[in-house]
Amino acid sequence: MRLADFIVRDMERILAQWEAFAATCVPAAAAMESLALRDHAQQILEAVATDLSQSQSSEQQAAKSMGLAPAPFPARETAAQTHAVMRAKSGYDIKQLVSEYRALRASVLSLWLDDGVPAPSDLQDVIRFSEAIDQAVAESVGHFSAHVDQARNLLLGMLSHDMRSPLQTVQMTALHLGQLNAGAEVSDAARRLIRSGSDLQSLLDDLVDFNRTNLGLGISIVRSSLDVGALCAQALEQLRVAYPDSVLRLCVAGDCNGTWDGRRVQQMVGNLVVNAIHHGAPNQPVQVAVQGDAAAVRIEVTNSGPAIDAKTLAELFDPLKRGTAHERHPGRGLGLYIVREIAEGHGGTAEARSSAGETAFTVRLPRGSAPS
Repeated sequence: MRLADFIVRDMERILAQWEAFAATCVPAAAAMESLALRDHAQQILEAVATDLSQSQSSEQQAAKSMGLAPAPFPARETAAQTHAVMRAKSGYDIKQLVSEYRALRASVLSLWLDDGVPAPSDLQDVIRFSEAIDQAVAESVGHFSAHVDQARNLLLGMLSHDMRSPLQTVQMTALHLGQLNAGAEVSDAARRLIRSGSDLQSLLDDLVDFNRTNLGLGISIVRSSLDVGALCAQALEQLRVAYPDSVLRLCVAGDCNGTWDGRRVQQMVGNLVVNAIHHGAPNQPVQVAVQGDAAAVRIEVTNSGPAIDAKTLAELFDPLKRGTAHERHPGRGLGLYIVREIAEGHGGTAEARSSAGETAFTVRLPRGSAPS
């Protein structure tokens, strides 16, 4: 019997084995009924049987085996795609999702062989069946990953939004405590709260921006006329409150006026300086140099410390990359990524260099046209 006819005839036996295997995918399947365990399995098998019954060129077979089969027309979700979303909502992980298809492939072929010895001409059915399952896997994995990414982005958005109000309360309370002049212990506690609040605020800002870039929205840039040198001075003043034990030095030269996003520039400078404080040698100053020329303004943040190896240096601006073991504060892996995104949002660049005893990050911001 041809494999397509066998699948249609023995659908219930195949679905029973699918259900039995799906029930082993715990903890997600622990409380699922038969209908939920089977989900879109019958529609997937019907699509596979229909595919096996149609003629197909070698080029179409190759495309399908690589997950490149043409999308249904009119555009709609396939049964495999819908199944992936339902499994993600039920709590299955991606390994469990793929294992369902692996078990399906094995059970269908095993049941078919038990039904009778296939003829040599049926070998093509086995190849076609495997390619159809591979196509279903590709469709499922793609939709599963997209659903997980969307859920993660929504979570990041809600988390960053809901944390802002309590964080602002903590920051204002810390500033109030610092101004009470109620003794050394209270002042020290206030400084620790101010620093922690500053770090949390920076983390929230980076999470919001990381979320925007993941959604394809990019970093929002709102230009206005300003002086980058003055902006850097303001940013360092705020950081000196949060990091009173760190020496932050600023050198400004040339014409630093132009049109940039002031809030973004301060965020960028803050990320660079905090990175230099955390990863530089303790008790050594952090140098911030601002140099304006005819076409752009260059901001360079330098700290002392061990040289960074070439491999790590090449990945510093990648998201979610942490520092090496010798660093005192490994970090969250977003700060430098946001720096690069802000620089590129202004049409500029961000680079890093490191040699024995010194590491420097350089951002070049072209002078933008005046805002309309």
